Order: sequence, then C-alpha cells, then structure tokens
Amino acid sequence: MLNRRRLIPNLLAVTMLLSTPYFAQSALAQHGAIQMQGPVQNLPPDFMVDAKMRAQIIDNLSKKMRAFYVFPEIGEKMAAAIESHDKAGAYTHLSSANRLAAKLTEDLLAISHDKHIRVMNSPDKVDDDITAEQRANDKPSAEELASNAEFERSRNYGVEKYERLLGNIAYLELGGFLNAQTSGEVVAAAMTVASGANALIIDLCRNGGGDPAMVALICSYLFDPEPVHLNDLYFRESNQTRQFWTHAVVPGKRFGKDKPVYVLTSERTFSAAEEFSYNLKNLKRATLIGATTGGGANPGDSYKLADHLTVFIPNGRAISPITKTNWEGTGVTPHIAVPVDQALLTAQLLAMKPVLDTIKEDWRKQPLQRAIDDVQSKLNAMKTKAKN
Repeated sequence: MLNRRRLIPNLLAVTMLLSTPYFAQSALAQHGAIQMQGPVQNLPPDFMVDAKMRAQIIDNLSKKMRAFYVFPEIGEKMAAAIESHDKAGAYTHLSSANRLAAKLTEDLLAISHDKHIRVMNSPDKVDDDITAEQRANDKPSAEELASNAEFERSRNYGVEKYERLLGNIAYLELGGFLNAQTSGEVVAAAMTVASGANALIIDLCRNGGGDPAMVALICSYLFDPEPVHLNDLYFRESNQTRQFWTHAVVPGKRFGKDKPVYVLTSERTFSAAEEFSYNLKNLKRATLIGATTGGGANPGDSYKLADHLTVFIPNGRAISPITKTNWEGTGVTPHIAVPVDQALLTAQLLAMKPVLDTIKEDWRKQPLQRAIDDVQSKLNAMKTKAKN
C-alpha cells in the first residue's frame, strides 16, 4: 500500500498538458516539503474508471480543494469549475484513469495557474488521508527509510557534479535539494571543498526542487555564522508559519559571505530551487544568470481521491521576509538573462576576469588569460549561431 505522506522522490510520473512536474516528497522530509519538477517519465499502469468511481473522484476532489487549498476563494472556484464541467458531461467519456487525471489537472490549472497542482494515478494503493497532527507524529518504517536511502544514494544526494575551473572557480551542479538530514553530509563535503575557491557557480538549470531545509543548509555556507532570515512557509490547515534561517553552525567550512556567487537558472528551475535563487537574489548574495524560473512557490501535500488516484494540493505558500511575497506564477527573474546554454560560459567570464586582475606572475596569468579568451570565443560562437 502506498503511504501518500512517505513517497520518496522517485520521479513518480504524472501527466500534464501545460508543464511536466513530478511529485517528490522525501520519506524524511518535514511537512511542507516543496515539490520537484522534471521531464515526463513513463506513466503508471492505467486502469478503467466507471461512472461510480468517477463521481467519487470528482466529489472528493471538490471537497478537498475547498478544504485545503491555501487560498480558500480560489479553492472554491476550482471546486465549482470541476462540478460545473462534470454536470456538462465533460468527464463522462473519460474511462481511463490517466486521461481523467490529465483533464482534471488541466481544468484546475485553468483556474488557479498553480503549477504544483496535480491529479495523479498511483501504481500502488493509496493510504487514507491523515490529519496534520497525525502527520507530525507519523514515523517512516524501516523499509521506507531503506528505500529513501537507496534513492538518495542513486542521486548522489543531489550533487550531480563538482568541478574546479581555471582561476580557482568552483562549479557545483545540484540536481535536487534532497532531504537535509540524510543528504546533508555529502552536500557539506562539496561545500567544504568549494570553500577555498575564488568564486562559486551553482548550477540549478535542471533542479526541480525538494526539501526547504536543504535550501537553508546550503545557503548557510554562503553567509557568516550570524543567522540570516531566508524564507517563511505559511500553512492554511494549521494556520501556522514556519521560518527558515541560515545555521549558526555548519559541518565543514563555509564559503563565506564576501566572495562572488553565481546561480544558473532555467525554465526547469522549480519550487525549492526557485526559493534558493529568490533568497539569494533578495539578500543580494548572488548573481542569477540564465532564464526566468518555472514559477511554483506553493508547498503542499498529496490527498487521496480513490484507491489509485491522488491530488497534490498546495496548502501553503512561501513568504519572503524581504518582499513579503513569492515567485508563484512569475518565476524568479535572473540579473543577466541569457539562453540557458550560454549561462555557464557567461558566469565563468564574470568569475575569472576579476581573478586575473589579482595575479602578478606572468606564468600564472597567461594560462588564465588563454582560458578567458577560449571561453569568450565559445560564447561568441554560441551567440552568432543563435542569431543565424
């Protein structure tokens, strides 16, 4: 049986017409984990939906949208729209669970434009919903812990690549913000290795999000020990707000607050990866390079519609302590907008040129100048090709 609160980030495929996020909630992630986004994978095995089941699904969906969606007035509009479409016969011909899930998602998005909302077909039987209090006391089983550990190991704990570029520039590609408690050791090691670099490039172009606690952990390496307020998450169900701050103590070494940081973004940069970008942009701690991000800022939970069908409902919202709002629907706009394939080269030039000015010895200066010229040549070629 599938415990909907303990889904590991297994890139569970969902069908979607406008965008293609996948659901990911770590077995150890705290309530309010931010969903991930990525390419469509193979859909779960389809099953037939009869009239009775379809009526149950639509009734449950309407009730849960009214009860849990973070903005009650929009939740009411979504529920009313689904009910209106149903009365008009819009779903009568949909006997496939995958097709019904896709259509319901499309109709919900037409009202809310909330990119986290998904109706999803599950290959396993779904557990019944639990309350926020039950969720707080719910502990993962040994089997779930083992499954989560294996998944995180297979993703190298979110660290896709680390490289030292010429000019002592650290390049770190993060494929996801996995659970801070179980993946933090590897991330801490990567940040410690990067601590001696002259500049740091963090590539989030393929990062679909994950755990906000991991966002706070990585941000902590870019500031001094004095805690910095990063973000808040408000939840409708509990009417509570959870704050996220940088850590006063971190494992390993900090990169520090004075050296330059560049964050690469794309349309696929989503959810928690957007929070990371948004935090650093508002705190003037990083230069963002690339494309405007996907625009999903509302965390939430998965709710049961039928034995093999769930809906992910955003029941919370991010609130920046600086802007008092978030990136929902708009995405995070980079400081330097360039095509995604030019983002890394652009960041390299920005990072290497100041280093060149600090070097006095010709034997050190010449190879770095050649590297700068090479990167500039490649970037110019890309720009020329893009124009033609």
